[in-house]
Amino acid sequence: MKFISVLLISFLLLPTQLIVAAEVNVYSARKENLIKPLLDRFTEETGIQVNLVTSQADTLIKRMQIEGRNSPADILLTVDVARLYRTKEHGLFKSIDSEILLNAIPEHFRDKDNEWFGLSLRSRVVVYAPERVNVDALSSYEDLANDKWKNRICVRSSGNVYNQSLVAALIAHNGIEATEQWATDFVNNFARKPKGGDRDQIKAMATGVCDIALVNTYYLAGMLNSDQSEDIEEAAKVKLFWPNQANRGAHMNVSGAGILKHGPNQKEALQLLEFLVSDEAQHWYAETNHEFPVKPGISASNILKSWGEFKADNLDLNLLGENNQQAVLLMDRASWK
Repeated sequence: MKFISVLLISFLLLPTQLIVAAEVNVYSARKENLIKPLLDRFTEETGIQVNLVTSQADTLIKRMQIEGRNSPADILLTVDVARLYRTKEHGLFKSIDSEILLNAIPEHFRDKDNEWFGLSLRSRVVVYAPERVNVDALSSYEDLANDKWKNRICVRSSGNVYNQSLVAALIAHNGIEATEQWATDFVNNFARKPKGGDRDQIKAMATGVCDIALVNTYYLAGMLNSDQSEDIEEAAKVKLFWPNQANRGAHMNVSGAGILKHGPNQKEALQLLEFLVSDEAQHWYAETNHEFPVKPGISASNILKSWGEFKADNLDLNLLGENNQQAVLLMDRASWK
């Protein structure tokens, strides 16, 4: 008994720096302000420290390839399924066995081999200037190639992965030949050369540069909820239209994550992923980032609700990754710069 007491006292007298706290290392292509508050909440609940590194997705993927087995990364968080698919193709993710993740996330929003999982949803939609566009003239993504929209469309460059995934979805639905013809005609309807981000397309529309644009839903919601009056005023000049409601539904994509094969903190990494599909985390995604929850039954934010119910495309998102290279080459042939 005396021996045990001596051991206990000796342990208590150890320098605090020798007592290592649980941690998890996250490489994130999401901006810090869009994810760190949620990671801090995870730390509060579990005591697990989250070490966050942020950069561009392709930069992080390359970094992990260089680091190899010595990479400290436990989780990659990123936007767009194409980046998740690319990470899997490089053999960086591991298959995850989690009933919590499988039960929370619909099958078409996660990897077929359980190597990555969608955590939040967004749709790439049509926004339009109601003073110059009759909503009855809008119908589908395919219709944007109609010459009635000549010199009226603003969009980001073909280098933008959100556009690549939309084209990848069109390939899945319509085939390469039809999609290439669509892209060629779509490019001919541009009001200007592609430039800037989604918010820049909305601003261009608000100032009369174009009448229609393709943007992700959370960019418009973010502007409407901005603390900058100029953002609110510009966003209020446009309206959202859900494409393809008469057939397959509006294009969907995810932000998502996977656990890295050589990560040193596998247990903690799984805890974090499972936390990110909890009701608390999914409500946070909805209310703070104005993204649609990936978990069924979680309510969207008031701004998202104000756009009404819509039919979502239930295409298997694995196809967006599989078709990405074809989409990029097709867009290049169509002179989408």
